Amino acid sequence: MSDATDPDDGSAADEGGGVTATSAGEAETAADSLLSVRNLDAGYGDLQILNDVDMDVADGEYVTIVGPNGAGKSTVMKSVFGLTRVFGGTVTFDDEDITGAPPDSLVHLGLGYVPQNENVFAGLSVRENLEMGAYILEEFPDGRLAEVYDRFPILEEREDQRAGTLSGGQQQMLAMGRALMLDPDLLLLDEPSAGLAPDLVEDLFDRIDAINEAGTAILMVEQNAKEALRRCDRGYVLVQGENRFVDSGDALLADENVRQQFLGG
Repeated sequence: MSDATDPDDGSAADEGGGVTATSAGEAETAADSLLSVRNLDAGYGDLQILNDVDMDVADGEYVTIVGPNGAGKSTVMKSVFGLTRVFGGTVTFDDEDITGAPPDSLVHLGLGYVPQNENVFAGLSVRENLEMGAYILEEFPDGRLAEVYDRFPILEEREDQRAGTLSGGQQQMLAMGRALMLDPDLLLLDEPSAGLAPDLVEDLFDRIDAINEAGTAILMVEQNAKEALRRCDRGYVLVQGENRFVDSGDALLADENVRQQFLGG
């Protein structure tokens, strides 16, 4: 019997799938969600990528989205942050409908987003990048800057260095640090380990764990599926723009179907 839940199946399933995603555990998560995505159809221009996607992140929860290339994982993140065309469905954050809302309004509500590419201002210094993260505030949050430097000491060491000259891992830390300058309730991370050397990946994940443990909810798209699922509270497997499996990270890792189809056995 599979441990994972398969939204395409409405009953307890055999080796071909799991139990329905509308199980009691999933319903409980939906009831106290900080972020709730329902029946989301979204894409770019006239091209629809997502079909009926449902997703929840509770306050303080750590949720990961995995799946094959082209599954629509990053499109989910961009849709939450108002960067796609929404054809149908809703996105709710902290009980407020934010479907299609512009990104500049979402940061005021407590959403932070770190895209996969071009996520720092290359020509500005580290310190200037962090200052840009707090541009909407009337007074600069010196306390938040100190917290970011405490979390990422290399940024303080290199605060006068141009961001474009940092290593890939350091740029990822800077991008996360800039997003944390507004103390978001939910941090969206799109492929944070992409392009990093293997010896840097574990350190980056440890830092993401610490951000979550300090109270910030995390929704992360990640190519390193096994490591991401090992660390998260819950995971979603997307395939061709649709929900395929949802369960705890441990349950998805233990599920034979998920392992064989999406985790390389």
